[in-house]
Amino acid sequence: MAIKTANFIDPFDSAHERGVAGVFGMWVFIAVVAMIFVACILGYVVVRFDQPPGREWMPEGTPGLPSALLLSSAVLLISSWTMQLAVRAARLGQQTQLVYAMGATLGLALLFLAVQALAWNELWTRHATIESGLYAWTFYVLTGVHALHVIGGLPPMVHVFRRSREGKYTPTDYNGVLLCAMYWHTLDVIWMVLYATLWICSALT
Repeated sequence: MAIKTANFIDPFDSAHERGVAGVFGMWVFIAVVAMIFVACILGYVVVRFDQPPGREWMPEGTPGLPSALLLSSAVLLISSWTMQLAVRAARLGQQTQLVYAMGATLGLALLFLAVQALAWNELWTRHATIESGLYAWTFYVLTGVHALHVIGGLPPMVHVFRRSREGKYTPTDYNGVLLCAMYWHTLDVIWMVLYATLWICSALT
C-alpha cells in the first residue's frame, strides 16, 4: 500500500505543468492522426496511378469533384481563424470575445459537416456511388475519414465552449482552448492537403 508523505510533490499540481503535459500529449496524438492521413493519401495516389491497362479511373460520365468542396474548404479556413481568435482572447483574458469566438468555431464546424454532406449528396445523385468505381469509392473514404475526425473534435469543442461561458479560463490557465486549437488547426491543414490531392488526381484524367 502506497504511503503519502508531506514531501510528496505532484508534478501536475500547477496549471503550467498540466499545460506542458497536455501540449506534449496533443503533439503525440497529432503525429498519430497525421500518419493515418499520410497513409490514406499515399494509398489513394498509388491506386490512382497504378490502374491496370484498359481500366479507367473515371469512367465516361463520372462527375468531377463536387463544387461544394470549395465552400466547405472556405468554411474550414474561417473556423481555423475564429479558433485562433479564441486562443488570443483566452490569453488576454477577454471572456466575452472568447465565448463568441468558440461559439463561432463550433457553428462553423457544424456548417462544414453540412456542406460536406451536400458534396456527398451531389456525387450520389449523379450516380457516382461507392460501387461505381475506385474514384468514387476513394473519395467517400478519404472525405469520410476526415469528417469522422471533425465529428470527434466536436465534444471537446462543446466542452471548451461551455467552460468558456462559465468563465473557467484565465490568462494563466487556458489549456483546453489551446489543445482544442491545436487539433482543429491540424484538421484544417490535413483537409487542404487532402483536397489538393483529390483535385490534382481528378484533373489528371
